[in-house]
Amino acid sequence: MLKAVWRTIWVALLLAASALAIVQFWFVIHIWYWVDHNPETTAFMDARLERLRAKNPRATLQHQWVPYSGISANLKRAVLAAEDAKFLDHDGFDWDSIAKAYEKNLKKGRIVAGGSTISQQLAKNLFLSGERTWWRKAQEAAITVMLETILTKRRILEIYLNVIEWGSGVFGAEAAAQHHFGIPAAALAPEQAAQLAAMVPSPRRYRAGAETPYLLKRREIILSRMGAAQLP
Repeated sequence: MLKAVWRTIWVALLLAASALAIVQFWFVIHIWYWVDHNPETTAFMDARLERLRAKNPRATLQHQWVPYSGISANLKRAVLAAEDAKFLDHDGFDWDSIAKAYEKNLKKGRIVAGGSTISQQLAKNLFLSGERTWWRKAQEAAITVMLETILTKRRILEIYLNVIEWGSGVFGAEAAAQHHFGIPAAALAPEQAAQLAAMVPSPRRYRAGAETPYLLKRREIILSRMGAAQLP
């Protein structure tokens, strides 16, 4: 009887491990494909479109892919300065930022800081939901390693700037530049780029052309740091 129970447990564990391996292989195949192909959609885009269509069945997303060369260097520097100043130096994880975020969250008694790198944010945006569970964070870490192993830093930044949200249903640098300033992403001035970078943590909070006191203050901080940002 006991032997049969153990056999059942081992079979269940083997099946679970096999299923997990298949899922990881699925992620790897997609990332390899994106070395020289652009993602048509992401998990976050699909989730946002579903919510929008729950209110309006005809809702669509604003999104237009542009190559790395078609995005203003100002926006690249602004986003790096705001979100991941050590982007070129780490392998996907900024352990100092993670430690600081942990201390801040512990002090506040709730999650107020994340410490995620651009690679971690991209992993979440491409494949995962926004829920905060240990399983999702573990999977995010695994995908981050895959991204950093398979893609170049330049390609990671290119995909990131093309898929993150910059307003309700507004995804990517080109749609963001058109939506907020009525210009292409290639033409963004330093102040405009810094303002877009300031929106990244809470993109749906700001309407087109919004200039709140917080946004303007954050924009000035990002502007002061952009000169030190190194581009891949």
